[in-house]
Amino acid sequence: MKKTFKLSMIAAVTAATMSFGSLAAADITIATAGPMTGQYASFGAQMKAGAEQAVADINASGGVLGQQLALEVGDDACDPKQAVAVANQMVNKGVVFMAGHFCSGSSIPASKVYEEEGIVMISPASTNPKLTEEGGDNVFRVCGRDDQQGVVAGKFLKENFADKKIAFIHDKTAYGKGLADATLAEYKKLGGEPAMYEAITAGEKDYTALVSKMKQSDIGIMYLGGYHTEGGLIVRQMREQGMDTVLVSGDALVTNEYWSITGPAGEGTLMTFSPDPRKNPVAAPLVEKFRSKGIEPEGYVLYTYGAVQAWAQAVTTAGSTDTGKVIKALQDGEFETVLGKFGFDEKGDVTAPGYVLYEWKNGTYDYL
Repeated sequence: MKKTFKLSMIAAVTAATMSFGSLAAADITIATAGPMTGQYASFGAQMKAGAEQAVADINASGGVLGQQLALEVGDDACDPKQAVAVANQMVNKGVVFMAGHFCSGSSIPASKVYEEEGIVMISPASTNPKLTEEGGDNVFRVCGRDDQQGVVAGKFLKENFADKKIAFIHDKTAYGKGLADATLAEYKKLGGEPAMYEAITAGEKDYTALVSKMKQSDIGIMYLGGYHTEGGLIVRQMREQGMDTVLVSGDALVTNEYWSITGPAGEGTLMTFSPDPRKNPVAAPLVEKFRSKGIEPEGYVLYTYGAVQAWAQAVTTAGSTDTGKVIKALQDGEFETVLGKFGFDEKGDVTAPGYVLYEWKNGTYDYL
C-alpha cells in the first residue's frame, strides 16, 4: 500500500524551504544523486550530465514559475548508508526535488528520508519493485521495473536458448538479486530448468572459480543480475578459459565502460533496457547538443533529463512547488519529454513502453 503524506508535515517542510535564505528566495533548489565515485561512477556521470543539461535548458527558457533552478549533486557511491546521509544533506540544502538515486539499494532507504521531509523523488534508474511498492506517494520513476524486465528476459531465454544450459548469477544487491530472481521465475514458469544458480561478491577482480565451475558444467548462457564491472570481468575470464558462453544481462550494462572492460570479448553480449531515447525524433536536437559537447547521451543521461522535465511540468501545472500539489500533478498528468509522452500509475511507476533486447557489437549497443 502506498503511504499518504501528512499535510502538517508538507506544510512544515514547505515553510522550512521558504525560510531557507536568500538563495532559496531566488532559486528553486533541486538535486540528483548517484554513484559519482566508485566502480559505478560512469552511471553517476550519466545522471549528472542529464540533470545539468535539463537545468540549463529550463533556466534558459525562463525557469520554473519565474524562478531559476539550482542543482545540487550528491554522491552515494551506490552505498545504502551513504545514500541516507546524502538524502539528509539534501534536506538541509532546501532541496524540493530529487532526480535520483541510481542503485535500488540506495534509492529505497533514501526514499524514506524524502517521504518524511516532503521531497518529491523521481528515480531515472532504480528498477527494484520495492521502491514504488513500499515507497510513499512522493516516489516515482521514469524507468521500468525488474518484474517487467525479468518477464522479457526470462521469455527470451526460454524461447531462444532451449538447447543451452543456463546459469543464473547475481551480485547479492537489491537490484542484481531482484533482477536475476525475476528472470529465473519467468524462465521456470515457462518450463525452463536452470543449470546453475550462484551469487558473486560485487567488487572482486577474480571470478576464476565461478568461470571454472561454469566451464565444467558446460554452461552456454550466463544470465547476470548485476553491473557492467563484474559482467565485463567475467566475460574476459570466460574467454581466457576458451569459453564462448554468451552473457545476457539487464540495464546495468548500458554504459560504454562495459566495452572498455571487455574489448572484443564483449561481442555478442545481450541485455534488456528500455527503448533508447536517442532514437526518439523529439530528442534529436538534444542528442546533437550533448554530442557537440563531447558527451554521448547513453544509458541514463536522457532518463535523468526526462525526470527533471516531468517534475518541472508538474510544478508548472500545480503553480507551486508545494509537495502535495506537485504529487497530485504528477499522478494526474501526462508529460512531454525527451523520453516521449508518459504518465505515472497509482504506484508511481511510469506508463511508458517496457523493455527491449539489445546486443553489443563493435563497441556499442543497439536493438537486437
